[in-house]
Amino acid sequence: MKQTKIFHYGFAILLAVAAVACPGAIQTANGQAAKTEVKTASTRSSQGGRDPFKKYEPPRVVVKSGAVVSAPSIQERIEQYKAQKLAAMNARVTAPKPVTAFLLSEVQVVGISRSPRGYAAIVEATPIKLAYVIYPGERFYDGQLVAIEDNRLIFRRETVYADGRRERAVEMKPLRKATPVSSLATATGPSAPANTEDAERQKLADKPTADKP
Repeated sequence: MKQTKIFHYGFAILLAVAAVACPGAIQTANGQAAKTEVKTASTRSSQGGRDPFKKYEPPRVVVKSGAVVSAPSIQERIEQYKAQKLAAMNARVTAPKPVTAFLLSEVQVVGISRSPRGYAAIVEATPIKLAYVIYPGERFYDGQLVAIEDNRLIFRRETVYADGRRERAVEMKPLRKATPVSSLATATGPSAPANTEDAERQKLADKPTADKP
């Protein structure tokens, strides 16, 4: 009986000692796990993210360089205009103006005048030597007429690059200066009759008279 009581007392003491020792072991294990997680998180943040102690530098913007897309030849542009005009006629819509086939570099300003619609300009397409009357808003192959002033035209030129970028810039065209040949032709050219009566008299004077029998 005494041995049994001693055995029970000893077992109870062991259980009490184990109960006191287990919380310390659990806290130690939890502390080690927390340290491991903090170390792992700090390692990941330093490897995959930005260093918090380094000065912020914005990312560099890489500008893509591309070549300028050259315009087709004048004949190809005229053929394109004819096709567009035919398609517009078949669809019964307003056909594009002929100046849409010309580049701004192929246009010269011949004159500027005021019309009921406002300012109008007379330009000459140098490749075909034909003149057209244009108004603000008229489109060309590589730009658009923005405004007409007393002695110049203001255009918006559009440049297209091979990578798809489009750049717009303002371009101004002054009146074409008169050449000595054109001035001489204007000064020595035949003068028109002042009115209808003078024209009729001139015709009668130039008409040969028949001899009377």
